[in-house]
Amino acid sequence: MTLPELPELRDDELAQLEASVGAALATGSTEGLTRLGHGEITLVIGWPVDRPVVACKRLPVFPDERSAGAWGRLISEYVERLGERGVHVVPWQWRTTPAAGGGVSGWVLQPVLDRAVLATNLLADDPSAAEQVFGRILDRVVGAVDERVGLDAQLSNWAVVDDELWYFDVTTPLLNDTTGRARMDLRLLTAPLPAALRPVVRRFVAPGIVASYHRPRDVAVDLVGNLLKEPLELLVPVVVDAANPRVDPAITVEEVRSYYRSDARTWEVLLRLRRADQWWQRRVRRRTYPFLLPEPTER
Repeated sequence: MTLPELPELRDDELAQLEASVGAALATGSTEGLTRLGHGEITLVIGWPVDRPVVACKRLPVFPDERSAGAWGRLISEYVERLGERGVHVVPWQWRTTPAAGGGVSGWVLQPVLDRAVLATNLLADDPSAAEQVFGRILDRVVGAVDERVGLDAQLSNWAVVDDELWYFDVTTPLLNDTTGRARMDLRLLTAPLPAALRPVVRRFVAPGIVASYHRPRDVAVDLVGNLLKEPLELLVPVVVDAANPRVDPAITVEEVRSYYRSDARTWEVLLRLRRADQWWQRRVRRRTYPFLLPEPTER
């Protein structure tokens, strides 16, 4: 099996996809969209709907083409930096189109990968490969992550094709400037939150979360911890053993479980707040809620 090329998505098809998102936002239902997956704040939509070959990840709407273009250029630089450090990224493309409700919609497009090559499915089918696969991921983490370049290395962001490790979550360009400050605009990351929370999260919460992706040990703890939301919990001790020769101080299984409980509570609270905000905007203010919400994650 080889890594697929990125199929062409015409401008009119992207506009049609954006219109479909607009319809979903207006109705509050994603019934007309093919959902391939979701993160904590975004959904991945397949195109075309009946036989997806392109995975389309829509970011929060940008105010104008200039800001959208800046984000796309930052992603391009991020992918380049990762490549220089040994992290191979699945083919991708940055595209923009007028957003359904005004502003500019930015999309990261990538080829749809066979489910069998996704790392989570690969290890669910063959747990005996865990030590090797995680060892390779952890080597990429140690080789790539520092105060300038970060990485969200959780297992669901990787695929193994032709015995090569491929990374595909590049919508958040984790690059810092020389002073250690994030180069991306944190206002975009906090845009899906209720308006009253955005400045608080942007000032007191988001910087700490982003900073953790620039510390190899923290990235490793997050990588192991996220196994607890996959059907791979039994692999936690194996992966801890694989991580510890590569990080200092050593990671413990209890530390991983404690971290995951705290992380899960944070995202669960934020999702509940977003759902409450969606209800308030749609039912009380009679406005279109401008974000597609993921389903609650089984934890």
